[in-house]
Parts: sequence; structure tokens; C-alpha cells
Amino acid sequence: MENVRDVRKLPKAHLHLHFTGSMRPSTLLELADKYGVHLPEALSSGEPPRLRATDERGWFRFQRLYDIARSCLRSPDDIRRLVREAAEEDVKDGSGWLEIQVDPTSYAPRLGGLIPAMEIILDAVASASKETGLGMRVLVAANRMKHPLEARTLARLAVRYADHGVIGFGLSNDERRGLARDFDRAFEIAREGGLLAAPHGGELSGPGSVRDCLDDLHAARIGHGVRAAEDPRLLRKLAERGVTCEVCPASNVALGVYDKPADVPLRTLYDAGVPMALGADDPLLFGSRLAAQYELAREHHAFTDAELAEVARQSIRASAAPPDARDRLLAGVEAWLAS
Repeated sequence: MENVRDVRKLPKAHLHLHFTGSMRPSTLLELADKYGVHLPEALSSGEPPRLRATDERGWFRFQRLYDIARSCLRSPDDIRRLVREAAEEDVKDGSGWLEIQVDPTSYAPRLGGLIPAMEIILDAVASASKETGLGMRVLVAANRMKHPLEARTLARLAVRYADHGVIGFGLSNDERRGLARDFDRAFEIAREGGLLAAPHGGELSGPGSVRDCLDDLHAARIGHGVRAAEDPRLLRKLAERGVTCEVCPASNVALGVYDKPADVPLRTLYDAGVPMALGADDPLLFGSRLAAQYELAREHHAFTDAELAEVARQSIRASAAPPDARDRLLAGVEAWLAS
């Protein structure tokens, strides 16, 4: 009988998880109480907030909730707790490798500056990896809403820590604001420093934003990328170049990019030969973690276990995991299929 294997036991790599967004709701409640931060009902009710970010006002509300949650991370201990718990949740969901995405400038004011913040985050990641056995690295992401010069500063910082846990450079926030080409120098700095380029594109904007990430930023991976499904030529380009799309189905529905899980074009991307890595994006706000994305592919898109295994392989191949870790995870996928 098909589709009986537990997707939580399928070895996989998690390539699209934002730092604050990885927080457990219970941890947010505890930290808010500790620091006297008043949480709006959308963050305190225990239910994922109702969001629709396809208009400017909706995106602003999403960002405001994220910023309130981030304001509860004030000490190195808070950072260590967040990272350790994110690792624990990933291990439960079958992840053997996690690349967590962070803009350290957001945490710098409370952690003593940009370099101390970066070092605290990297130290927390190294500790959590050791404690949980989960391979973990960091992807430093610039903010598209800020000046491109800030992105260059971050790219140089990321390169500086390339041998200490940083594996990539990204570009997040509302892709309807700021042209990809404005950030081309920052990505050039990152690539010259040996970092993987993984900007967001093709989420709130259409296929053109994916094309810009490829042409202007020479992306090796695309954060989201689902809107590429609207352009068959672009799908062919992604497939031919082997550019992986970090697809976050629950996030796409929660933010109103698609109305329901069945509308997310997982099958279109898969059948076109575009490599995919399913991701949870911001579980704190969207209410589901990594394994749930695989369940969604199974339930709403009729992915067989063999196809889910191939998606897991694609996530592992697209990761920055060292060869031995990659081989171990790929062997685990085969064992899952054989079970």
C-alpha cells in the first residue's frame, strides 16, 4: 500500500527557516512575560494569526508581528534557547541538516553590536548542533527594504565568518520593494567569498522576480520561487541550471499567495524537473513545521512516497552539507523507502 511511511522519519534537509520565525509559541509567551512585552492576540492566542500579505497593509501587519516577536529576544541565553529549540523541532521532523536564515543587524542593538550578535548566533548554532546531533549552518540575509550599502556590509561580514558556520547569503522581505539588481554588488562579494547565493523571489511578485534573482544575483537557490510556475520558459531555465526552489507551502497559503494548499504549484515544479526543498519559513506565524510540508504534498498533491523521497534527496543535494553528511542522509532516504 502506498503512502504509509511516516514522513517524520524521512531524512531531509531544511533550507528555508527564518530565525525568529522558528520560535516555539510557548517560548514567545514565556519571553514576553519575562520582559514585560505586551503581545497582540494574534501572537498570544495559541493559534496561528490570520494573515494575508498580498497587499501592502497585510505585509506590514505580518512584519509588525514578526518585529514584536523578535523584540523578545534580548540576551545571549534567549538566542541559545531559540536555536536549540529550533534544532530539537527539526530533529523530531526528520531533518538531518538545517540552514537557519538570519539578519544579524536586527539583533545587534540588544546584543552589543553587529559582530557580537553574529558571534553569539554562530556560537548558539554550534552548541545546538553538538547537543542535538543536527548538522546546522547559517545563511546571512540582507533586508530588501534597507539600503543596498547595508547589504554589502552584511555580505562582507558573512564572508568573514565563512569558516565559522556561515554558508550562504540571502535577500529577504517584500520583493515588491527594491530591485534585485540594486543588490548585485553585495551578492558578488558573497559569491567571491565562497558563499552560496539564495535570495527570495517569486513569492509576492511574479516570475519576473525569479528571473531577476537568476540574471542579476546569479542565485544558486531561490527562496520560494513558486511563481515561476506561471512561466514555462522560466521553469525550463531553473530545471536546466539545477536551481533549487525553497518552497514553503503552508507559508504561501497563510500569506495569501495561494488560496488553498492544493493551489500551491508543487506538482508543476516537480514535473518540470525543478529541484525543490520544502521549508517551514516561519512556523511561529504559520503554525506548521517541516514534516507538515511533506504531509501537505502527499495529501493535496498526491505525491507518492517515492516522490517525497526524491524531494528529500533534492533538499539534501541543494544543501551546503559536507559530502559525508550528505551521503549519510541520502542513504537514510533509501532506507526509508525500503522500510
